[in-house]
Amino acid sequence: MNIFFYLLTAIAAFYLASRFYSRFIARVLGEDDNNQTPAHTKNDGRDYVPTKNYIVFAHHFSAIAGAGPIIGPTMAILYGVVPAWLWIVLGGIFIGAVHDFTSLFISIREGGKSMAEIARKTLGKSGFNLFIFFTIVMMVLVTSSFLSATAISLTSKWPLTKIGITGTDSILKTEIINGEPYGLIGGIASTSVIFITLCSPLIGWLIYKKGINQVAAYASATMVCVLSVLLGIQFPITLDPVIWMIIISVYVLIASGTPVWMILMPRDFINVQILYAGILLMASSLIITGISGSQISMPSFNLEEGVKSLGLIWPMMFITIACGAISGFHSLVAGGTTGKQIPKESDARKIGFNAMLLESILAVCVLLAVGSGLSFVDYKAIVWPADPAARSNPILGFSLAAGHLFHNGLGIPVALGTVFGILLVEGFVITTLDAAVRLNRYLFEELWQILFTNPPKIIMNYWFNSGLSVALMWMLAYSNAFSALWPIFGTANQLLAALGLLAVSSWLLLKNKKYFFVLLPALFMIATTFFALLILLQNYFKSGQYTLIITDVLLLVLSVSTGILVFRKFFSAKRQKAVN
Repeated sequence: MNIFFYLLTAIAAFYLASRFYSRFIARVLGEDDNNQTPAHTKNDGRDYVPTKNYIVFAHHFSAIAGAGPIIGPTMAILYGVVPAWLWIVLGGIFIGAVHDFTSLFISIREGGKSMAEIARKTLGKSGFNLFIFFTIVMMVLVTSSFLSATAISLTSKWPLTKIGITGTDSILKTEIINGEPYGLIGGIASTSVIFITLCSPLIGWLIYKKGINQVAAYASATMVCVLSVLLGIQFPITLDPVIWMIIISVYVLIASGTPVWMILMPRDFINVQILYAGILLMASSLIITGISGSQISMPSFNLEEGVKSLGLIWPMMFITIACGAISGFHSLVAGGTTGKQIPKESDARKIGFNAMLLESILAVCVLLAVGSGLSFVDYKAIVWPADPAARSNPILGFSLAAGHLFHNGLGIPVALGTVFGILLVEGFVITTLDAAVRLNRYLFEELWQILFTNPPKIIMNYWFNSGLSVALMWMLAYSNAFSALWPIFGTANQLLAALGLLAVSSWLLLKNKKYFFVLLPALFMIATTFFALLILLQNYFKSGQYTLIITDVLLLVLSVSTGILVFRKFFSAKRQKAVN
């Protein structure tokens, strides 16, 4: 089918959802701009900071987007274009956007509290403890998955003939492997990531300390992005994946302990320029190629191969496309950083609901780019290699597809388009690691207060907790392949989303408000993730992956315990209403 149909239908559905469904939810929640947000009431200049709307949106979107809406659809298209597209569109509207908006709004109403603290109020101390333990496990999985993906993609190489260029007309530096020239695609992205990171404190100082206007802020960030690519072309950096893991781990350790205005927020703001440009370029290329009659080159349905590589389409496709449809990590961002910076309540809808829909649009664009810009044979060779020793590299698969799409639609050289594709992912993977390690620091601090009546001073230090988060991330990424980490990350991520939706449902129940539009998605995600964990556990036993077996069992225990707790809470509330 023509790619234009898929894109136009998705955008129309997302527009209608933003226009009508988000306002229905806002009315149920009781949105009121007369209420002061915690950014004003708790302004401390470090975590609680009233921030301009466009800056908060940039931070929130780049933090939640990361690599998820790119890696997930790239891997799950193996099941076929149609089932993946349907889940992104319907899941993004009725589950993902609902989850993001409600969790952000309630975090603001509760004084900028995390979802764990909200669970304490709605589900009691037991709910709080379960949420903390569960979230820490999930955060270690998300950071280790993204660290592994980053290290692999920053060292990406691909034959120039496969890219469609010769060695003489390419901007890529080359390396001869078995007599064939390979383009060092990851090297350019490596230099760009380093340059953007080094420039972040300067941009943060200009925005937060000197107060430059919006036009100057965007211009400065765009200039940094362009210079980073030019430097990358001239001076590509190539390192071993393990070395990259160490470098990135050290970086996020530093970034997670510094004030948000110094690295986290400006780096998000710089990187989001690339993400905005990437969405625009992909959408434009898809529209132009669609109008010219371009068709999807991959199968509409490919259930046999999908089941063989990933497992049953339900639940495995649903947890593979995690962030493009629903992600529990988003609620951590909402309660961890975004909810502490939003200036007024109505911004929660504009940022929470619409940022999720924009992420779903990105996922749709990625799905169509891969489906039309890469041959099915090359796709499987990169993302699902037959050789057990070969590493799955979905970021490279997407980047090559984007390069061909940009060339066919806008005439951009394939090599340049491919480099931009990998940059589109890389900056946001590391940005997500920044936010995730900072959030895990908060969670460990809360965990020690659960375990100790008077926690030792050293374990409450933010450098200690950041270091612990980074160490666990590195060990799991080093000892497990990315393709093994991604499914359990996706499952844990969506199980966290289900837990967040249950906490929101309980909050609405306590406020005597409608909650069906939150509870139904929560129940669906609980069923999906529970069965996914059972399937993964069986696979891990067969392959002898003991670390992942322990992780899977722990998640199952936590999910069952939470389900029992929530059932008792709702049953008790219903019984109390009946008595009254």
